Amino acid sequence: MYVSPLEKISLIDFTIFVQMPIMLQEIDTVKLIFGLKVAQLRKEQQLSYQQLSDKTGLAISYLHNIEKGKKYPKADKIIALAKALGTEYNYLVSLEPDKKMRPIFDLLNSDFLKIFPLEKFGINLTKFINLLVDTPGKVNAFISTVIKITRNYQLQGEDFYKAALRSYQELHDNYFPDLERAANQVRNTYQLQQIPDPSRLKYILQEEYGIQVDQTTLGEQPALQRVRSYYAASAKTLYIHPVFVGGPQELMLLAKEIGFQALKLSERPYETRMIELESFEKLFNDFQASYFAVALLMEENSVIEQVHAIAAMPKWDPQAILDFLETYQVSQEMLLQRLANLLPRHFGIHQIFFLRFFTKPDREKFEMTKEMHLSQLHNPYANQLEEHYCRRWLSVEIINRFRSQEVITAIADAQLSTYHGTNNTYLCISMAKASTDAPGCTTSVTLGLLVNDRLRRLFRWLDDPEVRTVEVHTTCERCPISDCKERIAEPVALQALKARQAVQDELDKLDQPETASHSETTSVKYN
Repeated sequence: MYVSPLEKISLIDFTIFVQMPIMLQEIDTVKLIFGLKVAQLRKEQQLSYQQLSDKTGLAISYLHNIEKGKKYPKADKIIALAKALGTEYNYLVSLEPDKKMRPIFDLLNSDFLKIFPLEKFGINLTKFINLLVDTPGKVNAFISTVIKITRNYQLQGEDFYKAALRSYQELHDNYFPDLERAANQVRNTYQLQQIPDPSRLKYILQEEYGIQVDQTTLGEQPALQRVRSYYAASAKTLYIHPVFVGGPQELMLLAKEIGFQALKLSERPYETRMIELESFEKLFNDFQASYFAVALLMEENSVIEQVHAIAAMPKWDPQAILDFLETYQVSQEMLLQRLANLLPRHFGIHQIFFLRFFTKPDREKFEMTKEMHLSQLHNPYANQLEEHYCRRWLSVEIINRFRSQEVITAIADAQLSTYHGTNNTYLCISMAKASTDAPGCTTSVTLGLLVNDRLRRLFRWLDDPEVRTVEVHTTCERCPISDCKERIAEPVALQALKARQAVQDELDKLDQPETASHSETTSVKYN
Protein backbone atom coordinates (compact mmCIF):
# COMPACT_ATOMS: atom_id res chain seq x y z
CA MET A 1 0.00 0.00 0.00
CA TYR A 2 1.18 3.51 -0.82
CA VAL A 3 2.48 5.40 2.25
CA SER A 4 1.99 9.13 2.07
CA PRO A 5 4.73 11.63 2.99
CA LEU A 6 2.68 12.69 5.99
CA GLU A 7 2.59 9.15 7.36
CA LYS A 8 6.39 9.00 7.20
CA ILE A 9 6.76 11.99 9.52
CA SER A 10 7.29 11.06 13.16
CA LEU A 11 5.58 12.83 16.03
CA ILE A 12 8.86 14.63 16.85
CA ASP A 13 9.26 15.79 13.24
CA PHE A 14 5.65 16.94 13.22
CA THR A 15 6.23 19.04 16.34
CA ILE A 16 9.22 20.69 14.67
CA PHE A 17 7.14 21.49 11.61
CA VAL A 18 4.35 23.02 13.69
CA GLN A 19 6.78 25.27 15.55
CA MET A 20 8.33 26.65 12.36
CA PRO A 21 7.31 30.09 10.99
CA ILE A 22 4.09 30.16 8.96
CA MET A 23 5.24 29.21 5.46
CA LEU A 24 4.00 26.59 3.02
CA GLN A 25 6.06 23.60 4.18
CA GLU A 26 5.88 20.08 2.72
CA ILE A 27 3.47 18.87 5.41
CA ASP A 28 1.07 21.72 4.62
CA THR A 29 1.22 20.89 0.92
CA VAL A 30 0.37 17.22 1.56
CA LYS A 31 -2.66 18.10 3.70
CA LEU A 32 -3.87 20.73 1.24
CA ILE A 33 -3.61 18.39 -1.72
CA PHE A 34 -5.45 15.63 0.13
CA GLY A 35 -8.19 18.06 1.19
CA LEU A 36 -8.55 19.44 -2.33
CA LYS A 37 -9.03 15.96 -3.75
CA VAL A 38 -11.71 15.13 -1.20
CA ALA A 39 -13.47 18.45 -1.84
CA GLN A 40 -13.36 17.97 -5.61
CA LEU A 41 -14.78 14.44 -5.49
CA ARG A 42 -17.49 15.40 -2.99
CA LYS A 43 -18.64 18.32 -5.17
CA GLU A 44 -18.52 16.24 -8.36
CA GLN A 45 -20.84 13.70 -6.75
CA GLN A 46 -23.02 16.49 -5.33
CA LEU A 47 -22.67 15.17 -1.81
CA SER A 48 -23.40 17.43 1.13
CA TYR A 49 -21.21 17.25 4.22
CA GLN A 50 -24.05 15.50 6.03
CA GLN A 51 -24.32 12.86 3.28
CA LEU A 52 -20.56 12.24 3.28
CA SER A 53 -20.62 12.06 7.07
CA ASP A 54 -23.37 9.44 6.93
CA LYS A 55 -21.37 7.37 4.41
CA THR A 56 -18.05 7.53 6.31
CA GLY A 57 -19.00 7.91 9.94
CA LEU A 58 -16.75 10.99 10.16
CA ALA A 59 -17.99 14.11 11.91
CA ILE A 60 -19.00 17.06 9.70
CA SER A 61 -16.53 19.34 11.50
CA TYR A 62 -13.75 16.80 10.84
CA LEU A 63 -14.64 16.70 7.13
CA HIS A 64 -14.50 20.51 7.05
CA ASN A 65 -11.01 20.44 8.53
CA ILE A 66 -9.88 17.80 6.04
CA GLU A 67 -11.00 19.86 3.06
CA LYS A 68 -9.41 23.00 4.51
CA GLY A 69 -6.07 21.22 4.82
CA LYS A 70 -6.09 21.34 8.62
CA LYS A 71 -6.45 17.59 9.24
CA TYR A 72 -4.93 14.51 7.64
CA PRO A 73 -6.88 11.33 8.56
CA LYS A 74 -5.42 7.99 9.49
CA ALA A 75 -5.43 5.06 7.07
CA ASP A 76 -8.78 3.57 8.18
CA LYS A 77 -10.55 6.90 7.70
CA ILE A 78 -8.90 7.37 4.27
CA ILE A 79 -10.23 3.95 3.24
CA ALA A 80 -13.74 4.98 4.33
CA LEU A 81 -13.46 8.23 2.38
CA ALA A 82 -12.20 6.45 -0.75
CA LYS A 83 -15.12 4.01 -0.64
CA ALA A 84 -17.70 6.77 -0.09
CA LEU A 85 -16.26 8.91 -2.88
CA GLY A 86 -15.89 6.04 -5.35
CA THR A 87 -12.13 6.28 -5.73
CA GLU A 88 -8.97 4.43 -4.75
CA TYR A 89 -6.98 4.86 -1.54
CA ASN A 90 -3.79 5.39 -3.55
CA TYR A 91 -5.34 8.26 -5.51
CA LEU A 92 -6.30 10.15 -2.36
CA VAL A 93 -2.90 9.84 -0.68
CA SER A 94 -0.73 10.35 -3.76
CA LEU A 95 0.56 13.77 -4.73
CA GLU A 96 -0.48 13.28 -8.34
CA PRO A 97 -3.54 15.28 -9.43
CA ASP A 98 -5.90 14.77 -12.31
CA LYS A 99 -5.73 17.09 -15.32
CA LYS A 100 -8.37 19.49 -13.98
CA MET A 101 -6.48 20.15 -10.77
CA ARG A 102 -2.96 20.07 -12.23
CA PRO A 103 -2.54 23.90 -12.36
CA ILE A 104 -3.53 24.24 -8.70
CA PHE A 105 -1.10 21.50 -7.67
CA ASP A 106 1.63 23.15 -9.72
CA LEU A 107 0.93 26.39 -7.89
CA LEU A 108 1.09 24.62 -4.51
CA ASN A 109 4.44 23.07 -5.41
CA SER A 110 5.86 26.20 -7.03
CA ASP A 111 8.12 28.67 -5.28
CA PHE A 112 5.37 31.29 -5.39
CA LEU A 113 3.26 30.05 -2.46
CA LYS A 114 6.34 28.91 -0.58
CA ILE A 115 7.80 32.41 -0.58
CA PHE A 116 4.95 34.86 -1.09
CA PRO A 117 3.77 36.21 2.30
CA LEU A 118 0.02 35.78 1.90
CA GLU A 119 -0.53 36.26 5.63
CA LYS A 120 0.93 39.79 5.47
CA PHE A 121 -1.95 40.73 3.20
CA GLY A 122 -4.58 39.07 5.39
CA ILE A 123 -5.07 36.22 2.91
CA ASN A 124 -5.94 32.83 4.35
CA LEU A 125 -4.05 30.21 2.36
CA THR A 126 -6.76 27.55 2.58
CA LYS A 127 -9.52 29.95 1.51
CA PHE A 128 -7.32 31.13 -1.33
CA ILE A 129 -6.82 27.56 -2.58
CA ASN A 130 -10.50 26.68 -2.14
CA LEU A 131 -11.41 29.74 -4.19
CA LEU A 132 -9.21 28.43 -6.97
CA VAL A 133 -10.85 25.01 -6.78
CA ASP A 134 -14.29 26.55 -7.29
CA THR A 135 -13.24 28.62 -10.31
CA PRO A 136 -13.64 27.53 -13.91
CA GLY A 137 -10.89 26.04 -16.03
CA LYS A 138 -9.87 29.39 -17.51
CA VAL A 139 -8.56 30.52 -14.14
CA ASN A 140 -6.52 27.34 -13.89
CA ALA A 141 -5.09 28.16 -17.30
CA PHE A 142 -4.17 31.58 -15.96
CA ILE A 143 -2.35 29.97 -13.02
CA SER A 144 -0.39 27.79 -15.44
CA THR A 145 0.55 30.88 -17.41
CA VAL A 146 1.85 32.69 -14.32
CA ILE A 147 3.99 29.69 -13.36
CA LYS A 148 5.40 29.41 -16.88
CA ILE A 149 6.26 33.12 -16.93
CA THR A 150 8.01 32.71 -13.58
CA ARG A 151 10.10 29.83 -14.92
CA ASN A 152 10.79 31.22 -18.39
CA TYR A 153 11.95 34.60 -17.16
CA GLN A 154 13.87 33.04 -14.26
CA LEU A 155 12.09 35.10 -11.63
CA GLN A 156 13.61 34.36 -8.25
CA GLY A 157 12.29 34.49 -4.72
CA GLU A 158 14.04 37.83 -4.35
CA ASP A 159 11.85 39.32 -7.09
CA PHE A 160 8.69 38.18 -5.31
CA TYR A 161 9.95 39.38 -1.93
CA LYS A 162 10.66 42.91 -3.15
CA ALA A 163 7.41 43.15 -5.09
CA ALA A 164 5.49 41.88 -2.06
CA LEU A 165 7.14 44.44 0.22
CA ARG A 166 6.31 47.30 -2.17
CA SER A 167 2.71 46.10 -2.34
CA TYR A 168 2.57 45.90 1.45
CA GLN A 169 3.80 49.49 1.73
CA GLU A 170 1.20 50.62 -0.80
CA LEU A 171 -1.55 48.75 1.05
CA HIS A 172 -0.80 50.76 4.20
CA ASP A 173 -0.08 54.10 2.45
CA ASN A 174 3.52 53.61 3.57
CA TYR A 175 2.66 54.72 7.12
CA PHE A 176 2.96 52.39 10.12
CA PRO A 177 1.67 53.73 13.49
CA ASP A 178 3.21 50.90 15.55
CA LEU A 179 6.68 51.75 14.28
CA GLU A 180 6.09 55.45 14.86
CA ARG A 181 5.07 54.74 18.47
CA ALA A 182 8.08 52.49 19.05
CA ALA A 183 10.44 55.20 17.79
CA ASN A 184 8.72 57.84 19.94
CA GLN A 185 9.04 55.64 23.00
CA VAL A 186 12.81 55.30 22.55
CA ARG A 187 13.16 59.03 21.83
CA ASN A 188 11.22 60.00 24.93
CA THR A 189 12.85 57.43 27.21
CA TYR A 190 16.34 58.65 26.36
CA GLN A 191 15.35 62.30 25.78
CA LEU A 192 16.96 62.42 22.34
CA GLN A 193 17.50 65.81 20.73
CA GLN A 194 16.25 66.70 17.24
CA ILE A 195 19.65 65.68 15.89
CA PRO A 196 20.73 62.80 18.17
CA ASP A 197 24.40 62.71 19.03
CA PRO A 198 26.00 59.45 17.80
CA SER A 199 27.47 58.92 21.26
CA ARG A 200 23.95 58.95 22.70
CA LEU A 201 22.81 56.24 20.27
CA LYS A 202 25.91 54.17 21.12
CA TYR A 203 25.02 54.58 24.78
CA ILE A 204 21.53 53.13 24.14
CA LEU A 205 23.01 50.13 22.34
CA GLN A 206 25.52 49.56 25.15
CA GLU A 207 23.34 50.16 28.20
CA GLU A 208 20.03 48.75 26.95
CA TYR A 209 21.21 45.87 24.78
CA GLY A 210 24.85 45.25 25.71
CA ILE A 211 26.09 45.96 22.18
CA GLN A 212 29.54 47.42 21.50
CA VAL A 213 30.24 49.60 18.43
CA ASP A 214 33.48 49.06 16.47
CA GLN A 215 34.27 51.77 13.88
CA THR A 216 37.76 50.70 12.78
CA THR A 217 37.89 46.96 11.96
CA LEU A 218 35.95 47.05 8.66
CA GLY A 219 38.31 49.72 7.32
CA GLU A 220 41.31 47.51 8.03
CA GLN A 221 40.06 44.54 5.98
CA PRO A 222 40.57 44.93 2.17
CA ALA A 223 37.82 42.42 1.37
CA LEU A 224 35.29 44.38 3.45
CA GLN A 225 35.68 47.85 1.93
CA ARG A 226 32.18 47.74 0.39
CA VAL A 227 30.52 46.62 3.63
CA ARG A 228 28.85 49.54 5.41
CA SER A 229 28.10 47.71 8.62
CA TYR A 230 27.86 44.23 10.10
CA TYR A 231 26.29 43.03 13.33
CA ALA A 232 28.10 40.08 14.92
CA ALA A 233 25.37 38.55 17.09
CA SER A 234 27.60 36.18 19.07
CA ALA A 235 30.08 38.95 19.91
CA LYS A 236 27.27 41.52 20.35
CA THR A 237 29.27 44.00 18.29
CA LEU A 238 28.10 46.39 15.58
CA TYR A 239 30.88 47.02 13.07
CA ILE A 240 30.62 50.29 11.10
CA HIS A 241 32.99 51.18 8.27
CA PRO A 242 35.01 54.30 9.23
CA VAL A 243 34.14 56.06 5.96
CA PHE A 244 30.60 56.55 7.29
CA VAL A 245 31.61 57.84 10.72
CA GLY A 246 30.63 61.46 11.31
CA GLY A 247 27.90 61.64 8.65
CA PRO A 248 24.20 60.83 8.17
CA GLN A 249 24.93 57.18 7.49
CA GLU A 250 26.46 56.71 10.94
CA LEU A 251 23.29 57.99 12.58
CA MET A 252 21.18 55.76 10.32
CA LEU A 253 23.23 52.63 11.02
CA LEU A 254 23.14 53.17 14.79
CA ALA A 255 19.42 53.98 14.79
CA LYS A 256 18.65 50.97 12.61
CA GLU A 257 20.44 48.60 15.00
CA ILE A 258 18.44 50.10 17.86
CA GLY A 259 15.36 49.35 15.74
CA PHE A 260 16.29 45.69 15.32
CA GLN A 261 16.78 45.39 19.07
CA ALA A 262 13.78 47.47 20.22
CA LEU A 263 11.40 45.67 17.87
CA LYS A 264 12.91 42.27 18.80
CA LEU A 265 13.45 41.27 15.18
CA SER A 266 15.40 38.02 15.33
CA GLU A 267 14.99 36.98 11.68
CA ARG A 268 17.12 39.73 10.17
CA PRO A 269 20.09 40.51 7.93
CA TYR A 270 23.34 41.21 9.72
CA GLU A 271 25.01 43.24 6.96
CA THR A 272 23.66 46.58 5.68
CA ARG A 273 23.18 45.35 2.15
CA MET A 274 21.97 41.79 2.17
CA ILE A 275 24.36 39.48 0.34
CA GLU A 276 21.60 36.92 -0.13
CA LEU A 277 17.88 37.51 0.31
CA GLU A 278 16.77 34.23 1.86
CA SER A 279 13.25 35.00 3.05
CA PHE A 280 10.53 37.60 2.97
CA GLU A 281 10.63 37.80 6.77
CA LYS A 282 14.24 38.94 6.63
CA LEU A 283 13.48 41.63 4.04
CA PHE A 284 10.34 42.72 5.90
CA ASN A 285 12.17 43.04 9.22
CA ASP A 286 14.95 44.98 7.54
CA PHE A 287 12.30 47.38 6.24
CA GLN A 288 10.76 47.71 9.71
CA ALA A 289 14.12 48.53 11.30
CA SER A 290 14.85 51.09 8.57
CA TYR A 291 11.45 52.73 9.01
CA PHE A 292 12.00 52.84 12.78
CA ALA A 293 15.42 54.45 12.29
CA VAL A 294 14.11 57.23 10.03
CA ALA A 295 11.20 57.85 12.40
CA LEU A 296 13.65 58.05 15.30
CA LEU A 297 15.89 60.55 13.49
CA MET A 298 13.06 62.64 12.00
CA GLU A 299 10.34 63.16 14.58
CA GLU A 300 6.89 63.12 13.02
CA ASN A 301 5.43 66.44 14.20
CA SER A 302 8.65 68.32 13.56
CA VAL A 303 8.77 67.13 9.95
CA ILE A 304 5.12 68.08 9.43
CA GLU A 305 5.87 71.65 10.57
CA GLN A 306 8.83 71.79 8.18
CA VAL A 307 6.65 70.64 5.26
CA HIS A 308 4.10 73.35 6.01
CA ALA A 309 6.90 75.95 6.01
CA ILE A 310 8.25 74.83 2.63
CA ALA A 311 4.77 74.55 1.14
CA ALA A 312 3.99 78.15 2.20
CA MET A 313 6.99 79.64 0.38
CA PRO A 314 5.85 82.22 -2.23
CA LYS A 315 8.53 81.02 -4.69
CA TRP A 316 10.39 77.79 -5.28
CA ASP A 317 13.80 77.70 -3.60
CA PRO A 318 15.94 74.53 -3.97
CA GLN A 319 18.00 75.63 -0.99
CA ALA A 320 14.98 75.03 1.25
CA ILE A 321 15.22 71.29 0.53
CA LEU A 322 18.96 71.27 1.23
CA ASP A 323 18.32 73.16 4.47
CA PHE A 324 15.75 70.49 5.33
CA LEU A 325 18.60 67.96 5.16
CA GLU A 326 20.76 70.06 7.45
CA THR A 327 17.95 70.39 9.98
CA TYR A 328 18.04 66.64 10.67
CA GLN A 329 21.50 65.67 9.40
CA VAL A 330 20.01 62.89 7.26
CA SER A 331 20.68 61.63 3.75
CA GLN A 332 18.67 62.68 0.70
CA GLU A 333 17.00 59.28 0.48
CA MET A 334 16.02 59.32 4.15
CA LEU A 335 14.40 62.75 3.75
CA LEU A 336 12.28 61.84 0.72
CA GLN A 337 11.34 58.47 2.18
CA ARG A 338 10.16 60.24 5.33
CA LEU A 339 8.04 62.58 3.23
CA ALA A 340 6.59 59.52 1.49
CA ASN A 341 5.60 58.24 4.98
CA LEU A 342 3.91 61.42 6.16
CA LEU A 343 2.37 63.12 3.12
CA PRO A 344 -0.39 60.51 2.67
CA ARG A 345 -1.21 60.37 6.38
CA HIS A 346 -1.14 64.06 7.28
CA PHE A 347 -1.70 65.92 4.02
CA GLY A 348 -4.03 63.60 2.10
CA ILE A 349 -1.51 63.24 -0.74
CA HIS A 350 -1.80 59.60 -1.75
CA GLN A 351 -0.64 59.52 -5.36
CA ILE A 352 3.09 59.38 -4.85
CA PHE A 353 6.06 57.64 -6.39
CA PHE A 354 9.64 57.36 -5.17
CA LEU A 355 12.62 56.58 -7.43
CA ARG A 356 16.33 56.08 -6.85
CA PHE A 357 18.80 56.19 -9.75
CA PHE A 358 22.45 55.20 -9.95
CA THR A 359 25.03 55.74 -12.67
CA LYS A 360 28.72 55.03 -13.11
CA PRO A 361 31.28 57.68 -14.09
CA ASP A 362 30.75 57.13 -17.84
CA ARG A 363 26.99 57.77 -17.46
CA GLU A 364 26.27 55.35 -20.32
CA LYS A 365 23.57 53.62 -18.32
CA PHE A 366 21.18 54.92 -15.67
CA GLU A 367 19.93 52.18 -13.37
CA MET A 368 16.74 52.46 -11.36
CA THR A 369 17.71 50.78 -8.10
CA LYS A 370 14.56 51.48 -6.10
CA GLU A 371 10.96 52.41 -6.80
CA MET A 372 7.69 52.64 -4.94
CA HIS A 373 4.22 53.69 -6.11
CA LEU A 374 1.31 54.54 -3.82
CA SER A 375 -2.40 54.33 -4.74
CA GLN A 376 -1.91 53.47 -8.41
CA LEU A 377 0.72 52.58 -10.99
CA HIS A 378 1.99 56.04 -11.80
CA ASN A 379 4.19 57.10 -14.64
CA PRO A 380 7.01 56.38 -15.06
CA TYR A 381 6.57 52.69 -15.72
CA ALA A 382 8.41 50.08 -17.86
CA ASN A 383 11.07 50.37 -15.19
CA GLN A 384 12.38 46.82 -15.50
CA LEU A 385 13.03 47.02 -19.23
CA GLU A 386 16.57 47.06 -20.60
CA GLU A 387 15.91 50.36 -22.35
CA HIS A 388 17.09 53.95 -22.09
CA TYR A 389 15.15 56.01 -19.56
CA CYS A 390 13.87 59.37 -20.73
CA ARG A 391 16.64 61.94 -20.32
CA ARG A 392 13.98 64.58 -19.66
CA TRP A 393 13.21 63.04 -16.29
CA LEU A 394 14.52 65.25 -13.52
CA SER A 395 15.93 62.09 -11.90
CA VAL A 396 18.31 61.68 -14.84
CA GLU A 397 18.82 65.34 -15.76
CA ILE A 398 19.87 66.33 -12.25
CA ILE A 399 22.58 63.65 -12.24
CA ASN A 400 23.99 65.05 -15.48
CA ARG A 401 23.84 68.56 -14.04
CA PHE A 402 25.55 67.44 -10.84
CA ARG A 403 28.35 65.77 -12.81
CA SER A 404 28.86 68.70 -15.17
CA GLN A 405 29.08 71.20 -12.32
CA GLU A 406 31.45 68.98 -10.36
CA VAL A 407 29.64 69.88 -7.17
CA ILE A 408 30.96 68.20 -4.04
CA THR A 409 27.77 68.37 -1.99
CA ALA A 410 24.18 67.64 -3.02
CA ILE A 411 22.00 69.65 -5.39
CA ALA A 412 18.20 69.81 -5.46
CA ASP A 413 15.54 70.96 -7.88
CA ALA A 414 11.85 70.64 -8.77
CA GLN A 415 10.10 70.04 -12.07
CA LEU A 416 6.54 69.61 -13.30
CA SER A 417 6.66 66.49 -15.44
CA THR A 418 3.78 66.13 -17.89
CA TYR A 419 3.62 62.61 -19.28
CA HIS A 420 3.10 62.48 -23.05
CA GLY A 421 -0.24 61.02 -24.08
CA THR A 422 -1.76 61.30 -20.60
CA ASN A 423 -3.43 63.94 -18.44
CA ASN A 424 -0.99 63.31 -15.63
CA THR A 425 1.42 65.94 -14.36
CA TYR A 426 3.68 65.30 -11.37
CA LEU A 427 5.60 67.63 -9.15
CA CYS A 428 9.00 65.96 -9.01
CA ILE A 429 11.46 66.94 -6.29
CA SER A 430 14.92 65.48 -6.89
CA MET A 431 18.32 65.52 -5.26
CA ALA A 432 21.64 64.23 -6.57
CA LYS A 433 24.95 63.54 -4.87
CA ALA A 434 28.13 61.54 -5.26
CA SER A 435 27.83 57.94 -4.13
CA THR A 436 29.44 57.47 -0.71
CA ASP A 437 30.67 53.91 -1.18
CA ALA A 438 31.16 53.79 -4.97
CA PRO A 439 33.83 56.33 -5.99
CA GLY A 440 33.04 58.27 -9.15
CA CYS A 441 29.41 57.12 -9.21
CA THR A 442 26.35 59.30 -8.70
CA THR A 443 22.89 58.72 -7.29
CA SER A 444 19.65 60.68 -7.38
CA VAL A 445 16.42 60.29 -5.46
CA THR A 446 13.07 61.65 -6.61
CA LEU A 447 9.70 62.10 -4.98
CA GLY A 448 6.83 62.49 -7.46
CA LEU A 449 3.45 63.94 -6.39
CA LEU A 450 0.44 63.94 -8.71
CA VAL A 451 -0.65 67.53 -9.37
CA ASN A 452 -4.30 68.02 -8.43
CA ASP A 453 -6.36 70.61 -6.56
CA ARG A 454 -5.20 69.36 -3.17
CA LEU A 455 -1.53 69.64 -4.11
CA ARG A 456 -2.04 73.13 -5.56
CA ARG A 457 -3.66 74.25 -2.32
CA LEU A 458 -0.74 72.90 -0.33
CA PHE A 459 2.21 74.14 -2.41
CA ARG A 460 1.77 77.84 -3.16
CA TRP A 461 4.78 77.96 -5.49
CA LEU A 462 3.58 75.40 -8.06
CA ASP A 463 2.94 78.20 -10.60
CA ASP A 464 6.35 79.76 -10.07
CA PRO A 465 8.06 80.14 -13.51
CA GLU A 466 11.26 78.80 -11.91
CA VAL A 467 9.55 75.41 -11.70
CA ARG A 468 9.96 74.17 -15.26
CA THR A 469 7.19 72.21 -16.97
CA VAL A 470 8.68 69.47 -19.14
CA GLU A 471 6.96 66.92 -21.35
CA VAL A 472 8.42 63.50 -20.63
CA HIS A 473 7.93 59.87 -21.62
CA THR A 474 9.14 56.51 -20.33
CA THR A 475 12.02 55.24 -22.48
CA CYS A 476 13.54 56.41 -25.76
CA GLU A 477 12.58 53.10 -27.37
CA ARG A 478 8.86 53.83 -26.73
CA CYS A 479 8.78 57.59 -27.11
CA PRO A 480 6.74 59.25 -29.93
CA ILE A 481 8.08 62.78 -29.29
CA SER A 482 9.65 63.51 -32.67
CA ASP A 483 11.62 66.65 -31.83
CA CYS A 484 13.27 65.38 -28.66
CA LYS A 485 16.83 66.72 -28.52
CA GLU A 486 17.68 64.48 -25.56
CA ARG A 487 16.90 61.23 -27.40
CA ILE A 488 19.78 58.75 -27.34
CA ALA A 489 18.08 55.69 -28.88
CA GLU A 490 15.69 55.13 -31.77
CA PRO A 491 12.04 54.39 -30.90
CA VAL A 492 12.33 50.78 -32.04
CA ALA A 493 9.61 49.45 -29.72
CA LEU A 494 7.23 52.17 -30.92
CA GLN A 495 8.06 51.46 -34.56
CA ALA A 496 7.39 47.76 -34.09
CA LEU A 497 4.04 48.61 -32.48
CA LYS A 498 3.13 50.89 -35.40
CA ALA A 499 4.06 48.18 -37.90
CA ARG A 500 1.77 45.70 -36.18
CA GLN A 501 -1.00 48.30 -36.07
CA ALA A 502 -0.62 48.99 -39.80
CA VAL A 503 -1.11 45.31 -40.58
CA GLN A 504 -4.19 45.23 -38.35
CA ASP A 505 -5.61 48.35 -40.01
CA GLU A 506 -5.31 46.77 -43.47
CA LEU A 507 -6.93 43.56 -42.26
CA ASP A 508 -9.77 45.59 -40.74
CA LYS A 509 -10.37 47.25 -44.12
CA LEU A 510 -10.97 43.82 -45.65
CA ASP A 511 -13.81 43.34 -43.20
CA GLN A 512 -15.62 46.54 -44.21
CA PRO A 513 -19.00 46.27 -46.04
CA GLU A 514 -17.75 48.15 -49.11
CA THR A 515 -14.84 45.72 -49.45
CA ALA A 516 -17.17 42.76 -49.24
CA SER A 517 -19.48 44.28 -51.94
CA HIS A 518 -16.50 44.78 -54.24
CA SER A 519 -15.51 41.15 -53.79
CA GLU A 520 -19.04 40.02 -54.75
CA THR A 521 -19.00 42.17 -57.90
CA THR A 522 -15.65 40.77 -58.93
CA SER A 523 -16.89 37.25 -58.36
CA VAL A 524 -19.97 37.80 -60.58
CA LYS A 525 -17.85 39.28 -63.35
CA TYR A 526 -15.63 36.22 -63.57
CA ASN A 527 -18.58 33.86 -63.47
